[in-house]
Amino acid sequence: YSSVLLRAVEKFDTEEFSDLPNIRFVCMDARELPEVFAESEVDRIYLNFSDPWPKDRHAKRRLTSEGFLNLYHTILNPDGYIQFKTDNRDLFDFSVETAENSPIWNIKELTYDLHHSEFLQGNIMTEYESKFVTEGKPICRFVLSR
Repeated sequence: YSSVLLRAVEKFDTEEFSDLPNIRFVCMDARELPEVFAESEVDRIYLNFSDPWPKDRHAKRRLTSEGFLNLYHTILNPDGYIQFKTDNRDLFDFSVETAENSPIWNIKELTYDLHHSEFLQGNIMTEYESKFVTEGKPICRFVLSR
């Protein structure tokens, strides 16, 4: 959404992140990523608190669906990885099942409660994550590699 993009750009311009030279903001459909990034150009993909698209008929729109995982495979370099975080257990279960059934991806790290796990060190907390943790909701997280 353009409103979310605007907020990110405003934060970037005013906070300590403004000196990072490799940050880019794009507002587009994720299916068009190969039009922006060359094959193997991307090192990491972070999917933080994505829209869960809860209806079954919308499953292909989920950013962790098979189609998107195949798309990420083309733009990620061979050592690249995907990190996914959500508070939505149904979306997480769908995503884990999709990854487990993938001939491309392996689950490298997995937790159903990030803030009480061995994977918390180095975690960068998003605003959504901070809100959900304050509400006592567990944060699910996995890392996929090839």
